[in-house]
Amino acid sequence: MKPGTENEGLKRLEKSRLLAPIPKPPTLRDFYAFEEHVKAARAKRGLEMVPEWYEIPVFYYSNPNVIYGPDDEIPIPSYTKALDFELEVACVIGKKGRDIPLEQAESCIAGYTIMNDWSARDIQAKEMKVGLGPAKAKDFATSIGPWLVTPDELEDTKTGRGSYKLEMTARVNGRLVSRGNMESMHWTFPQMIAHASQAVELQVGDVFGSGTVGTGSLVEQQSKRTKWLKPGDTVELVIERLGTLRNKVIEAKAKKTKEGN
Repeated sequence: MKPGTENEGLKRLEKSRLLAPIPKPPTLRDFYAFEEHVKAARAKRGLEMVPEWYEIPVFYYSNPNVIYGPDDEIPIPSYTKALDFELEVACVIGKKGRDIPLEQAESCIAGYTIMNDWSARDIQAKEMKVGLGPAKAKDFATSIGPWLVTPDELEDTKTGRGSYKLEMTARVNGRLVSRGNMESMHWTFPQMIAHASQAVELQVGDVFGSGTVGTGSLVEQQSKRTKWLKPGDTVELVIERLGTLRNKVIEAKAKKTKEGN
């Protein structure tokens, strides 16, 4: 690119290091929108689907202070021996709103990105038995990226209000382990926004995760052949038109704190 041209301020992507598009969102809500994943996850625990899942788009709050971006290394928490990934799509809120009607909810979406909801499955199993969770099982890392794609850029893939036909895949160390599609979401982002904004003002930059696409995690495929993630493993999440979110898992380094701090 030559000085004086209209692209003078641009840099080549391959020579740049991308950060998380939203490095510290005001809030991070993760939903449970894909029926196939919910059925599989509950079946692993010997549970049937409950009618309440079809009544409201449920969510939990995750930790907005541990956001990782593309190509960041993810430390395995010392308290888990069952690290898993979750292939999700996320939307970012671009306009404040409270008690947002469903018909107006889509206009509050600034864009879409890929999300990996890293999960400590052994801790999660205990929390879910208690009936309050997931909590610590999701408290240590969430990856988002590689960039934010605005809704108008996806218009030709749209299949309904807030619904898009976009292939979603996951690879571990180059091996394909998951394939799904965003159009299989039972609950759409506009429905999530309308529900979450009841009596609460959503903030610009809030992140809404979709929940895991069907087959988009190791726990759904758990067998004697399936192994949990370990240091050195690389997870690549790809969503059509949204890019690739790649992260390497590493051993956590112990941090020492001064006595009294």
